[in-house]
Amino acid sequence: MSWVIAFELMMLVTSGCALVVSGWLLLRARKRRSLQALAGFGLMMALWCSGHVAIQQGWHDLGILLILSNPLMPTFFLHFATRFVRPRGPGVPRLLHWFSLHIGAIYAASFGVILLSWNGPGGTVVPLGPFTDFFVFQGLGWFNIAYTVIVGILAHLVLVWGLSVHHGNLRRSIVAMFAASAWGLLLATSFIFPSLGFDWYPYPMLLLPSYVVLLVYGVVRYQILESNDFARRMLPWLVLMAVMLGVMALLSALAGHFGLVELAAVPLWQLWLCALMAVAVALLLRGPLKTLSGLLIYPGVRLDESLLDRWQSRLKSEGSWQGLQARATELISAQMRQSVHIQLQQEGAMVPPPSEGGLSILCQHQARGWRFRLQGWEDLKPGLRLTGEVFGSLLSTSCGLLERSLQLAEAERSRLASEHLVELGSLSAIMAHELRNPLNVISMATADLPGERRSLIQTQLQRADRQISDLLLYAGRLELRLQPVLLPSMVDSLVPLFDWQQTRFESDIPAGLTLLADQHRLQQVFTNLVENALSFVRNQPGSLIRIDSDADGRCIRIHNNGPAIDASLHATLFHPFVSRRAGGSGLGLAIVRRIMDAHGGAVRLREDLGWPVTFELSFPRASEA
Repeated sequence: MSWVIAFELMMLVTSGCALVVSGWLLLRARKRRSLQALAGFGLMMALWCSGHVAIQQGWHDLGILLILSNPLMPTFFLHFATRFVRPRGPGVPRLLHWFSLHIGAIYAASFGVILLSWNGPGGTVVPLGPFTDFFVFQGLGWFNIAYTVIVGILAHLVLVWGLSVHHGNLRRSIVAMFAASAWGLLLATSFIFPSLGFDWYPYPMLLLPSYVVLLVYGVVRYQILESNDFARRMLPWLVLMAVMLGVMALLSALAGHFGLVELAAVPLWQLWLCALMAVAVALLLRGPLKTLSGLLIYPGVRLDESLLDRWQSRLKSEGSWQGLQARATELISAQMRQSVHIQLQQEGAMVPPPSEGGLSILCQHQARGWRFRLQGWEDLKPGLRLTGEVFGSLLSTSCGLLERSLQLAEAERSRLASEHLVELGSLSAIMAHELRNPLNVISMATADLPGERRSLIQTQLQRADRQISDLLLYAGRLELRLQPVLLPSMVDSLVPLFDWQQTRFESDIPAGLTLLADQHRLQQVFTNLVENALSFVRNQPGSLIRIDSDADGRCIRIHNNGPAIDASLHATLFHPFVSRRAGGSGLGLAIVRRIMDAHGGAVRLREDLGWPVTFELSFPRASEA
């Protein structure tokens, strides 16, 4: 009799699981129509299992009707499979396309088979082993089961096609369905054996509750993420249930050997039922006991999900470090009902020590991310300290999110700036072409003018052309052709190009000093710096321009004894359109910096070498020949 009760109990558990899963699927099926069909499959599974229970309770007619309704199970599954694999577009097999368009006809055929087997006879009830009543197929019932198998095979052929065309999570779900179907086939096979004349107890059917759960979970685990969280929470309870059943079976077997006669006389199914009831009671009391323990350990503290969600959303809404610090101070101070000081220490930034006697939360950027530390919380109650720990954890997470958000914003600004420079370069090339054409016409038109007037116009035209060239050089794309450049020879070749006008020039560059650089661009650097210096020292008494280098030749310096540069210009000296001299384009020093950056070097102003003005060029790949 105990195995009969175990069978009934498992059928009831399977029916309950199928109903719960079907209801949950219907709640989640608003935007996933395929899940509606899967919910129908679960509902029919519940009715089919209820039919077996009805037969055990003596309601034979009702039980036979429910069991013979099993063609609807594979029909719902076929409906689900055709929607799940999404048979659209070219290359879809004609049969699969027909299924998707005429699923209603398949439902009608299934109902016809059910009505036919009801009028059959399609099955009867016979004694089997410990069962007084057990269902077996007869007559048209075999047509019923054959139709059920054929529809099930068609549904899995649809999944085979989906397996061949889909990838990613959809493919993983189909693989999980095949695994669950194989398990279900193994369990359901034992149901057919008594109809074939085998007097076997259907032991595998005792595990039938696992089939419907595994099938539905295999489908939705890649589609609905909440199911994974539910499974994560339920898996320990299922393991605990299995362990309890095993322990009860072991106690029942060993009780007689230890003189526990009364325990050994208790049927195993009763021990299992007690174990399941104990696990169910523990599961029901888990939430209230957790709340009660929290109140006992941390009295007066209410850190519910709504409060944590509000903290998290308010902290995430801030877009600056100052705003985050102010918002965090406001939230935790309101919760603690006293002032709490918040300190945010970014990488490389120093934070002043906290004020004595107050509460503070220090959030620091470290090698492994943002970490927090409570300061001044040692004497508080455990509940209040827990509040600080939880808030500090949320604050450190928000600091990491804000840091990444600001980095992405800065990267986007840099990208837009680069695009702007590209547009500026294109615009400069067009403007240079359009401006040089009329300048050439003006130059040719001065041929018949008197010499003094022609010279004046030609000088201004050359100045305009030089400014256009500077604009093109700054806005255009720099492509370097690196080669060894003998620096002393290059500097000597530039000397005749300048109008020195009583300015003395000295060069103290070691003979043989060679730089790996683009010679043309390097000439532009020295030309711009010397021209800039001459504009301030030309025609001045004792004016001097000197070029020298350090010992290893990595730093080249251009000195002049002209007037010192005003301190207010130091920060913007190498920015474009910043000029100290009349008639300058404001691009000379900006071009120098751009060329040096392209070489991997740098240029800077120095006033600590005994000269009023010194520009130092640093070359990372300098060497002596």
